Amino acid sequence: MEHASQVIDPVCHMKVRVTEATPRSAYGGQEYFFCAPGCKTAFDKDPGKYLG
Repeated sequence: MEHASQVIDPVCHMKVRVTEATPRSAYGGQEYFFCAPGCKTAFDKDPGKYLG
């Protein structure tokens, strides 16, 4: 059984289990993962707000 890695959603700070279906965005040469499409949308509108 494969173990999915876990990361922290930069918008809501929840732990996210990364799978093929996990919402994601690329910014500044790095990939970010989100718990839900709403967090991805918020990040995409203003990434700098969440990466400070």
